[in-house]
Amino acid sequence: MTDILSLFFSIPLSHTPFSIVVNKHKPWIETSYHGVITENMDIVLLDPPLVALDKDAPVPYAGEICAFKIHGLEAPFEAVVLNGTSGEGQLRARGPVDCELQKEYTFIIQAHDCGAGPGGTGGKKSHKAVVHIQVNDVNEFSPVFREAQYHAAVTEEKIYDNILQVEATDQDCSPQYSQICNYQITTSNTPFAIDRNGNIRNTEKLSFDKQQQYEVLVTAFDCGQKRSTESVAVHIDVKPVCKPGWQGWNKRVDYEPGTGSKQLFPKMHLETCGGPLSSVRTMVELQTSHIGKGCDRETYSEKSLQKLCGASSGSTDLLPAPSVSTNWTASLVTDSGRDSDLIFRFDGRHAAKIPDQMVPQNLTDQFTIATWMKHGPTPGLRAEKETLLCNSDKTEMNRHHYSLYVHNCRLVFLLRRDFTQVDTFRPAEFHWKLEQICDKEWHYYVINVEFPVVTLYVDGVTYDPYLVTDDWPIHPSQIDVQLTLGACWQGGEVTMPRFTQYFRGSLSGLTIRPGKIESQKVISCLQACKEGLDINSLESLGKGIKFHFNPAQSILVMEGEDLENMNAALRKVSYINSRQFPTPGIRHLHISTSVQCFGEDTCISIPDIDAVVMVLQPSEPRITIAGVDRLTRPAADLRGPAGLTLFQDLHIISTVTKGDTASHHTGTGLVKTSDTLPVEEIIHNLDYCDILVLGEELRPEQESLQLQRSTLLGKHLDTTNSTSGMSIYGVDSMSNYEQVIRQVHYHNWHPTQTPDRKFRLTCSELNGRYTSNEFTLEISVLHKSEAGEHVNQMVAPPQYMQVVHHPAMVHSLYPTHGSVPSAATVVIVICIAALVVVVVLGIYRIHLTHQQECRSSDTTKEGELDWNDSALNITVNPMEVRGRGGLKTKPWRRNKGRKEGECCRNQILEQP
Repeated sequence: MTDILSLFFSIPLSHTPFSIVVNKHKPWIETSYHGVITENMDIVLLDPPLVALDKDAPVPYAGEICAFKIHGLEAPFEAVVLNGTSGEGQLRARGPVDCELQKEYTFIIQAHDCGAGPGGTGGKKSHKAVVHIQVNDVNEFSPVFREAQYHAAVTEEKIYDNILQVEATDQDCSPQYSQICNYQITTSNTPFAIDRNGNIRNTEKLSFDKQQQYEVLVTAFDCGQKRSTESVAVHIDVKPVCKPGWQGWNKRVDYEPGTGSKQLFPKMHLETCGGPLSSVRTMVELQTSHIGKGCDRETYSEKSLQKLCGASSGSTDLLPAPSVSTNWTASLVTDSGRDSDLIFRFDGRHAAKIPDQMVPQNLTDQFTIATWMKHGPTPGLRAEKETLLCNSDKTEMNRHHYSLYVHNCRLVFLLRRDFTQVDTFRPAEFHWKLEQICDKEWHYYVINVEFPVVTLYVDGVTYDPYLVTDDWPIHPSQIDVQLTLGACWQGGEVTMPRFTQYFRGSLSGLTIRPGKIESQKVISCLQACKEGLDINSLESLGKGIKFHFNPAQSILVMEGEDLENMNAALRKVSYINSRQFPTPGIRHLHISTSVQCFGEDTCISIPDIDAVVMVLQPSEPRITIAGVDRLTRPAADLRGPAGLTLFQDLHIISTVTKGDTASHHTGTGLVKTSDTLPVEEIIHNLDYCDILVLGEELRPEQESLQLQRSTLLGKHLDTTNSTSGMSIYGVDSMSNYEQVIRQVHYHNWHPTQTPDRKFRLTCSELNGRYTSNEFTLEISVLHKSEAGEHVNQMVAPPQYMQVVHHPAMVHSLYPTHGSVPSAATVVIVICIAALVVVVVLGIYRIHLTHQQECRSSDTTKEGELDWNDSALNITVNPMEVRGRGGLKTKPWRRNKGRKEGECCRNQILEQP
């Protein structure tokens, strides 16, 4: 029985003939699950964990979990059993999960037990549980802007809260990584800011004149602080606010010397912002007070300018450049300023006495006083007179015969006549009250005296005195007078003679011309500016345009009713400088405009504008004097009536070096090479040439420099002559200077008593601004030796020998033109002369008369006097004819085929 029972129980229940139910419970799981999976991962974290329970446990199979089944529409997950006994399972992704494709999943899951046996038959499944899976995002995408670039426009002078908004997006799925949390401007030093929402604003007022467009780079950050890979460009245009005013003009205009008239505002127009205007008035002012004496004028000497302008001769320059002959200005303070202007500054401590021989002695009822003056008010000293020019008693008394002075910014001219001229109460003091006297600017003052009428010209404009006071004439006396500059001399009625009433200011070109008064035409020429404003094509000005220039053409006023015509007229305004070598530097321009509107109390305001004209540096000329620098002449040439022509072969040229390395002058034969700059010959005037005697001064009793006055006819030239040399001055062409200098003669009545002479020639343009080289000419005198004078004329070879020029010998033997023969040549000549001395003695008296005739003819022919013995070919025929009496000779023969004047120089001895 026991065995039977054991056998029964050893048979599985499923095979028992008795229906015994072993798997009577189904698995149990939670009703719902919530899971999280990070994208690109495969494990799902479930809450609660995936665990299935079975009450059949611990019955094998029936109490074990064999599987979890998922029911859903292609859910990309699978559930695996980790431990069948405990029922623990795990949910996994079958492939990569992308949050950007699907953020959440929902499906059904069931647990299955192992059934009644190994085959799983009779297995049971749990109820259905709902599983919700959320895919966690990974910040794998960077923000990207919606636009490739952004554009916006703003008006200047405004602050904007929002100019424009930039926007970026992120492809990440989660709010944390897909949202943009910040924007940032990466461009530095920009007047813009951006907020978290991408709104851009300006942090300061923008200016169209300062910058017309901005480019700003912006980047974005998502909430995970991931930055956009590329920044976006934001272009912001600044538009000008419609402000009335001139537009389209340049602040600087460059002026090239020698280019004539140049437009200043070729594109300028007036913006009125649509406001109707009834008239426009514009004033253009060229400010040149800092240039020279108020503007760019010719800087020639006062004498040269007077000659150029046709002024009357006979003026005395009281403020010349210091020199040996004009040494009274040496103690004064000079201010060369610009462009070689000779300016004297008086500081209230310096004055000068004019030498008596320079004082005009013949002042009559007509004379002229002219000067340049720059003067300003003197604080604390307004009650003191400031004397420019004073003629007072030298000793004993303190009478002022005539003077010119400033007192309380009034110009006063004093003229006291004496009883020999007039014996009645007559006008004596003439007062003018003008703003120019104390405005610290340069002005040209001319006082024309036609007693009793005195007229003042200031910058070419006439002014009558506002006050004239009368006085008695001065009693005649034997007291000498003293003419002074910069103060008045008080020689009497004081313990110690001294200067008083010092002048404080600057003077230039102070002159007195007795016996004549200057015309207004000459006065205007002397003070004329060489630069100013101009209008191109006056005939093309629009209708209704009125314009007016001041005398100096530094101020132009234009008026018109039509705006377009006014714009066209202003575009024609130009700057012109007629000087060949203008003063370089800045000229300021100031433009002011006023408008009137139709029937309105208030009208638009046009702001003033300021610009500059930059006059560029002119090419500086190089003045070169060339010619024969040594002359050797017999003494008779210097004694002759015509004298010796010093500079017969003189040439004066001027060249400029072009700084442009790309220049290529084929027309003048000048080609730029890599090593040299091109040189170009130019034509301009000269204002003086000085011939200076080097060494001992000329002896008036035996030598002088002479120039015929007829040579100066038709030219703007004059001369001064002294024992130290000759000065030729006046503004004229280089060719005229050449012609005159070639006619300068040197006379010496006793050349045997005078050593060899040297003369130095220099020329100038613009009163020494440009000077030439120092050309030195040496004069050598050939003296006859005693033997030669008593034997024959061959002792003096320059006059009686044939001269044949050999260029090769000139360069090899005597590089310098006009050099004397070498010592060996002289010895040979003397030896030959000694051999024929007996022959020559026999014919000396026969030919003496003929030779003197030839010499006189030779001295009158200046062009044939140049002695150049740099190369000599001497042919001497001793005329030896042997006979009983020894040597026979033939007379000198004149070659009839030669020019007159060569009869003595170009003879040879002929054999019979």
